[in-house]
Amino acid sequence: MSRIPITPKIAIDDSEIVETFIQSSGPGGQNVNKVATAVQLRFDVAHSSLPPDVRARLVRIAGHRLTKDGVIVLTGRQYRLQQRNREDVRERLIEMIREATIAPRKRKATRPTRASKERRLEGKKIRAQHKQMRAKRIED
Repeated sequence: MSRIPITPKIAIDDSEIVETFIQSSGPGGQNVNKVATAVQLRFDVAHSSLPPDVRARLVRIAGHRLTKDGVIVLTGRQYRLQQRNREDVRERLIEMIREATIAPRKRKATRPTRASKERRLEGKKIRAQHKQMRAKRIED
């Protein structure tokens, strides 16, 4: 069983990926109706060997490519050769998993500065004065 390296610490088994070959639309000449050059890759995120935090981020990144069962489905039909489509789809999956390995930074809570509070209040005063000037005045 070969392993596909994602990062120096994370790798997935080749058996976790299921590839099926389907007929592709587009260029192909005489072979277009005879040869299945498009690749459909399926990767079951829920039952994968990835760490739980990476799995959760991968589900979020996958978006519409994720089925209800938690399987990522990627289709490659960009090239005329089956092998190139296969490499393209695998590379896209690896890139998605690499993106999921990067943990988001925690936000540091900050307070507004005194100067920014004063600027905000000054702007509110100016707007209030403009509105006061627009108001109808009843003269005696």
